[in-house]
Amino acid sequence: MLRLHRVNTNVRGRRTENMDNASKYYLVDASVLPKVFTKVIEVKRILESGTIKNINEAVKKAGISRSAYYKYKDFVFPFYETSRGKVITLFFTVEDCPGILSGILNKIADSGASVVTINQNIPINGFANITITVETGEMTTDIKDILMEIKKIKGVKSQEIIARE
Repeated sequence: MLRLHRVNTNVRGRRTENMDNASKYYLVDASVLPKVFTKVIEVKRILESGTIKNINEAVKKAGISRSAYYKYKDFVFPFYETSRGKVITLFFTVEDCPGILSGILNKIADSGASVVTINQNIPINGFANITITVETGEMTTDIKDILMEIKKIKGVKSQEIIARE
């Protein structure tokens, strides 16, 4: 998923400012976006990885023009990048087995996120609910990828993001 900055344009396609100068953001599934937006994200990732340091080479590798990259680079971001510095609350239902909470916390720590609070309820009928709030300022991984890794932990039955600030 990508978060997009809304840009108003006049009839000639030139950028204009919002009347109230407030940015508006939308959360949009990448599958419905024009390919240029995902290509811009790809160029940013190539440059961040350090494998290619030259913008010309990075845009060639991604298959877009330099002008397209420069046109959208300040307006298109991966979801995790726009959630940096934010607080996200995660909810898990897990089996009552030793080490599951530790495994979840290790995945969160590996991502660079910082745990703010942890609340684990008493297990009932072999299952416990866990709520973990994390600060994403130093996070280096997309929250979606973290949740995919946590889902692989044996005993994790469900997970969801219940709040974002």
